[in-house]
Amino acid sequence: MSKVIEKTTEKLPKYVRRLTGGTYEARKMINGRTIRVSGKNLTEVMLEFEFKIKCMDNPYLEGARITLDEWFDTWFKTYKEPNICQNSIYPMRNKYNSTFGKKIGNMYLADIRNIHIQKTLKELTDEGKAASTLREALGRVRECLESAKNNRYIQENPCFDIIVPWKRTTSKRRFLTVKEQNDFLESVRTNQSYFYPMIKIMLQTGLRVSEVGGLRWGDIDFKNKVIHVQRALTCNYEYGKKVMRMSPTKTQNSVREIPFMGDVEEQLINQKKQQDQTKKNLGERYRSEEGEFTDLVFTTSMGSPMIRHNAQKIITRAVKAYNLEEGARAVQENRVPVYMEPVSPHTLRRTFCTRCFEAGINPKVVQSVMGHATYSTTIDIYTEVMGEMKESELAKFTLDVNTKDIINQN
Repeated sequence: MSKVIEKTTEKLPKYVRRLTGGTYEARKMINGRTIRVSGKNLTEVMLEFEFKIKCMDNPYLEGARITLDEWFDTWFKTYKEPNICQNSIYPMRNKYNSTFGKKIGNMYLADIRNIHIQKTLKELTDEGKAASTLREALGRVRECLESAKNNRYIQENPCFDIIVPWKRTTSKRRFLTVKEQNDFLESVRTNQSYFYPMIKIMLQTGLRVSEVGGLRWGDIDFKNKVIHVQRALTCNYEYGKKVMRMSPTKTQNSVREIPFMGDVEEQLINQKKQQDQTKKNLGERYRSEEGEFTDLVFTTSMGSPMIRHNAQKIITRAVKAYNLEEGARAVQENRVPVYMEPVSPHTLRRTFCTRCFEAGINPKVVQSVMGHATYSTTIDIYTEVMGEMKESELAKFTLDVNTKDIINQN
């Protein structure tokens, strides 16, 4: 629809015309690009028009009018949200809002310097923020401001050359030894028997705890003896409210088929039998029978979805029970007790991966079964496991040589 120019005796600045309805429009062509601003207030139109003309010579001026909060919101919606699963959106935003957002979110992009990032990190550290939180938040802001640089809102990214208040150390991966695995399973069987099939299957499949919670009986193929991993159960607190949802798996490689190994089939059959009995006993009180939470393979004893928190409680109780029994045995045997260190659901996943490498399974096959996004993740675990096995074997060699020396001396 063409614009109608209103006739007026009002003296207007150069490049400005008045349209019907009292709207002012300023237009100018610069280097083949049209600069256009319109509005009801002539003064405001001219200020914006002049600013846009200046930005043609210095595009970084635009960054003087956009705050970090505003740009983070634009960047996150445009670049980040389309490429992450829904349950990651709130935690990522919340981590920014509770760190850099609350400290310098109202600063204009063009005003943020390296010193502001450094001071913010110090303040957050003094407030007791965890190193992992700060590491993730800094990475997110760095990525956000790099995008601002690419869009020519700022000339330099102030998040580089930062002295971070944490040590760059890599923690050793926790997995159960064969003895620990057997002791742990026995404790589960004795003290958490209802969940024994689930724990045993986790140790024989390497499933993530979210994938365990997301399994439906329709994913279990007894004919071809495989488990189809297609979704994950997530639970987060979003804006103070607990939200559970079925989401896509963690990575593209996470959608996979895991063959029945060990006594997985037997444990699945046991799980189905005890679940059917539980449903019969509880009747309408059985909880997971609606919507996307219908037909779940693993639930609590009341039928609630098996979220990470529930799985961790089961594992912790089994470890605690073992340690109590170990303490009593140590007193009876007059020795120092050997307590089991804390175990997490991810410990069981790493344990499965370790057993695969100890059995000589090809790392590429292990990557496929584990659903690792990259081969490097798998090979890092392989290197660590093989390193420990090497030390163990060399220790045997040293012991053997020393024993022979003693025999020869005698």
